[in-house]
Amino acid sequence: TMTTVSRLSALFRRSCSLHRSARTAALSTQAATTVEPERVRLLKLNNLYDNPGAVKKKKRVGRGVGSGRGKTCGRGHKGQKARSGHGIPIDFMGGQTKFWRRLPKHGFRNPHAQPLTPVNLGKIQDFIDMERIDPTQTITLKAIVEAGIMKATNIKYGVKLLADGKDRLRTPNLDFLVSRASASAIEAVEANQGVVTTIHYNRLALRAHLKPHKFPEGIPKMARPPPKLMLYYRNYKNRGYLSPQMQLRKLEKRLGLPLTEFNYVDGLVGEIDSSDADEAEQDEWEDGEDATAEAEGDGKKD
Repeated sequence: TMTTVSRLSALFRRSCSLHRSARTAALSTQAATTVEPERVRLLKLNNLYDNPGAVKKKKRVGRGVGSGRGKTCGRGHKGQKARSGHGIPIDFMGGQTKFWRRLPKHGFRNPHAQPLTPVNLGKIQDFIDMERIDPTQTITLKAIVEAGIMKATNIKYGVKLLADGKDRLRTPNLDFLVSRASASAIEAVEANQGVVTTIHYNRLALRAHLKPHKFPEGIPKMARPPPKLMLYYRNYKNRGYLSPQMQLRKLEKRLGLPLTEFNYVDGLVGEIDSSDADEAEQDEWEDGEDATAEAEGDGKKD
């Protein structure tokens, strides 16, 4: 009988353990398949705080030897680093010549440089397409600033017209009035029946041109270019406003006359005829002969 009881108790324990394991497996499977909802925490004024480690506690020194930073406060005894207000330069190399002073000097910065602000033909065409520049009016520095291509504060000495994007330039009869222009930009504009005129602005004239409201008593008279720039603005290749051709074009535009054909040789404007040149050369030779004869006659009298 004892053997039968022991066998029954063993079977009971085994069945209980199997039931317990099956129940545990079922619960784990249910927990794995069940998705817990995400907890969302609302941000309010009463639960605002910094991230952990964002704020460090201030190092408190001089609070006794038991704190670990008492007496000398972690600076040691005497020396340059123990003094108040000490500071060793970051380039200090123990007293020897600094590295950056051992390097040789290279190049220089021109104190008389007057860099011009560039503007390209492609950008001018883009702003014309956006109807922010009127192609029927003269495109001046003020028109460029009002269109939003650049700010007036960015123009220190003037604007130079460059030819980047000239393949997109398709608006004819454009009239540019800028400080300087590249040769390719002039060629591209004139290929579309346009006109480029380069004009000199000193600092006062540039300010009066860009901000005329600053001069309630009237715009001051423009100054002539300095001697170094005079040759540039008198050269027709640069379309300088002081060249005879540009002066003649300005006069004919003011009078409403059509532009006439003219040639440019050694700074002279007008029609050049070979017969006139021969007559002038003949007159000059005759004057020289007369002067020689008079000198010989005076010598004979003496």
